[in-house]
Amino acid sequence: MRVKVLSRNPDDYVRETKLDLQRVPRNYDPALHPFEVPREYIRALNATKLERVFAKPFVSSLDGHRDGVNCMAKHPKSLSTVLSGACDGEVKIWNLTKRQCIRTIQAHEGFVRGMCARFCGTSFFTVGDDKTVKQWKMESPEYGEAEEPIHTILGKTVYTGIDHHWKEAVFATCGHQVDIWDEQRTSPMCSLTWGFDSISSVKFNPIETYILGSCASDRNIVLYDMRKSTPLKKVILNMRTNTLCWNPMEAFVFTAANEDYNLYTFDMRFLDSPVMVHMDHVSAVLDVDYSPTGKEFVTASFDKSIRIFPVDKGHSREVYHTKRMQHVITVKWTSDNKYILCGSDEMNIRVWKANASEKLGVLAPREKAALNYNQKLKEKFQYHPQIRRIAQHRHLPKSIYCQIKEQRVMREARRRKELSRRKHSKPGSMPFVSERKKHIVAVVK
Repeated sequence: MRVKVLSRNPDDYVRETKLDLQRVPRNYDPALHPFEVPREYIRALNATKLERVFAKPFVSSLDGHRDGVNCMAKHPKSLSTVLSGACDGEVKIWNLTKRQCIRTIQAHEGFVRGMCARFCGTSFFTVGDDKTVKQWKMESPEYGEAEEPIHTILGKTVYTGIDHHWKEAVFATCGHQVDIWDEQRTSPMCSLTWGFDSISSVKFNPIETYILGSCASDRNIVLYDMRKSTPLKKVILNMRTNTLCWNPMEAFVFTAANEDYNLYTFDMRFLDSPVMVHMDHVSAVLDVDYSPTGKEFVTASFDKSIRIFPVDKGHSREVYHTKRMQHVITVKWTSDNKYILCGSDEMNIRVWKANASEKLGVLAPREKAALNYNQKLKEKFQYHPQIRRIAQHRHLPKSIYCQIKEQRVMREARRRKELSRRKHSKPGSMPFVSERKKHIVAVVK
């Protein structure tokens, strides 16, 4: 066996006498500066500090509703138009550039439970507590013309959600079952059901447009195929899922917002365990919406905050809150990937920047170059302790801060208990269960 030994010549680095200067190895390449890394580190540190200094995400508040905002919908063709429905049956259409309401409709008696825009943007649909599905024109009525719906469908039970097909004149409603409707007919084309509990949310897949997903209050997430007119499969979780959202860039991936404070990103082909568990909220997660890039999503929670999660990370990169904001019921990410809209209990719709420290308006070429350079520096040094601490630090309301501490203690207690049980049990009798599989009860196909 041959062994190669690293050898160094002491003449290169050992002083001959104590009076000699210490020899320092040096690269004489003129393109490299001897202090390049320390300089870049200081620049990265300053860039990270400035990012936190300029992190002012709140843009504006849209006032006008007289009751809590219960649902929102984006216009598929117009970036500046957004629709909102309130708990008093009122629907408002907003112009985001002017930050004002351009139209108000008294659509339902009781809550507006769900709303969605038609794929072409000419009309929109609403469902409410009065057991009706109504279709409205997106344009305001002419002078002297009454504000009336184009079509009204009277159902037998309360509808709790609605979503429109991405390419065809078909929409789906949910209540005690999922109904698929043709816009021209007053009775459903087909009804899909699996289980006997009320269904809270239904969503069409934006890529594989015949696939639907729904969440029921018996803890099920059920997937359907419109072409088969039958359910495909379902996954049962430990606690109820409030809503789900499909990734607009990956056909098989969806994220479910759960009552157990977590979100679960699933691949619909492998429902045995979620791809990722997203943990940070300290109360039930009520809504979720993906960014148009499919790389991040925003969540609304009962803990009076909204959080932005990267798809492949278990913890949020950003948390937004204000003193006046109450339980956040609904949230939407605008189609230009720049803003987030959230509707909450205290009758306000708030507009936030998706990137908290982003400068609004037109950037000069030198500003763009500087921003790109700083971004690369932050990525290069992101795991350095000091830079990481500054980048991750967030001020939280006292209630959320205390609940996070309390949950950390509870999690640690559960971990200790499990370790003790395993220690005093027969070897192999207590298998290790990963965090991803803990929350899944069963998958039925």
